Amino acid sequence: MSNGLELSPSAAARVAAIASRQGKPAILRLSVDGGGCSGFQYKFGLADAPDADDTLATCDGVMLVVDSVSLSLVEGARVDFVESLGGAAFRVENPQAASGCGCGSSFSV
Repeated sequence: MSNGLELSPSAAARVAAIASRQGKPAILRLSVDGGGCSGFQYKFGLADAPDADDTLATCDGVMLVVDSVSLSLVEGARVDFVESLGGAAFRVENPQAASGCGCGSSFSV
């Protein structure tokens, strides 16, 4: 765990499954873009390798990488994978977020 970043075991398992199907390394990139209902939105994607300025967290052999620009907005965050009646999605539990939106994919600081 680095800079308080954490990847839950359920998120790690989901990333490993997706990466395996796509023939890619099990590396989940979390970044933050401007926009969304609350000002910023989370963006997820598979990465081929970590970049030099990335902060890393690992769980069960799966890596979570966050770029240096996004890190200040998600420091201390936990990435989880949640399945519910409404669907399945990666969810960020972000202590930096002052508020969020109903969909859970955007936040403000």
